[in-house]
Amino acid sequence: MKVAKFGGSSVANATQIKKVGEIIKGDQERKFIVVSAPGKRHKDDFKMTDMLIKMGTAYISNEEYEEYFTKVLGRFNEIILELNLSQTLIEEIEVTIKQTLALNVDSNMKMDAIKAIGEDSNAKIISAYLSDIGISSSYINPKEAGIIVSDEPGNARILPDSLAKIYTLRDKDGVFVIPGFFGYSEEGKLVTFSRGGSDITGSIIAAGVQASLYENFTDVNSVYTVNPNIVENPKEITTLTYKEMRELSYAGFSVFHDEALIPAIRARIPVCIKNTNNPEARGTYIVAEREVNDQCVSGIASDTGFCSLYVSKYLMNREIGFGRKLLNILEDEGISFEHAPSGIDNMSVIIRERNLTPEKEEMIINRINNELHPDTVSLQRGIAVIMVVGEGLVNTIGVANKATSAFVKANVNIEMINQGSSEVSMMFGIQANDLDKAITALYHSFFD
Repeated sequence: MKVAKFGGSSVANATQIKKVGEIIKGDQERKFIVVSAPGKRHKDDFKMTDMLIKMGTAYISNEEYEEYFTKVLGRFNEIILELNLSQTLIEEIEVTIKQTLALNVDSNMKMDAIKAIGEDSNAKIISAYLSDIGISSSYINPKEAGIIVSDEPGNARILPDSLAKIYTLRDKDGVFVIPGFFGYSEEGKLVTFSRGGSDITGSIIAAGVQASLYENFTDVNSVYTVNPNIVENPKEITTLTYKEMRELSYAGFSVFHDEALIPAIRARIPVCIKNTNNPEARGTYIVAEREVNDQCVSGIASDTGFCSLYVSKYLMNREIGFGRKLLNILEDEGISFEHAPSGIDNMSVIIRERNLTPEKEEMIINRINNELHPDTVSLQRGIAVIMVVGEGLVNTIGVANKATSAFVKANVNIEMINQGSSEVSMMFGIQANDLDKAITALYHSFFD
């Protein structure tokens, strides 16, 4: 049996939902269907979740929210009308929105409930449509499905007992449509995952029912070796390992939420990324292991929005606990770090810029000076991170030479290299304004 998850672009309107219906009809093994909220129908359109957030924020702040309410309801009504479904559906959705806005709970819990309306309503609509075209379909709420999560609004994590409860769904007949993005705490509170969390729901269901395959339907035929917005017509990747996909997702590949694969990885469920608009295409398979050849690099990912905190102190290597103290300062200020390459007298800590406000920056630098007494401490913003990823990379001769030669040809200065902390990736830090030419040079070096 298969679990199929359909992203926002795949369920953005009635036309796309009809394609979903044909895909489910075409394979009786597709028993569990996880759906997102409606995404953009065109470039200038809005995502349903974004509109719900605006509505919820305005309502909680006692501001005008009716415009957002009308847009949300109108979007769902348009889908229902074009699918020729009963108008009782839109009436139920309207009641749900009003009841959710009126909930007498704290603002975080209310906002989670509001954000979940997109996925929940879309699941009910899609289930009704599948029944209408002759598929024995049922909507199933995440609580009923057994998705029990931690009580962390906007950042829920699946609890260990959930998988055994989800497994019991295997014994039920028919196709089940499950809204993504949220679950319920042990106390019965609705709690959402982080943004992109419908991928997490799909992975959890696949692991729970021990699916033969988890299909993730999106709007591309496959994962590409590099961002197609930077390099024209890049090569497709046919097979990736879990480790490779995790590294690529972290560093900017937008096909998957970077936490989404964890439940599938632990259950060793193979994953296939497929195109709703071209379901016959092979797609990209993500598996536990793959055959490694001389072309060990599978993909090149990149992301911007980083900064580098540089600390230098003579004989740092002899000062026991220096690194721990430095990272403790970041922890005390609520800042997580991404990478921390170091030398005998210096240490760099890579941080997401969005986590480091100017006020936090000043406080952290003052604490480092006062508590660690370094020779130098500085912070550089505008850093981009590039990850060269591939199984067998650490044992393949010449990969670093190829990469650094590409940077030389592109006339790009390398601010930082981190190799060895991962057996499947090599990380480079450069100035963000050099990113496109660096990526282009790396692609030609490894894939032409």
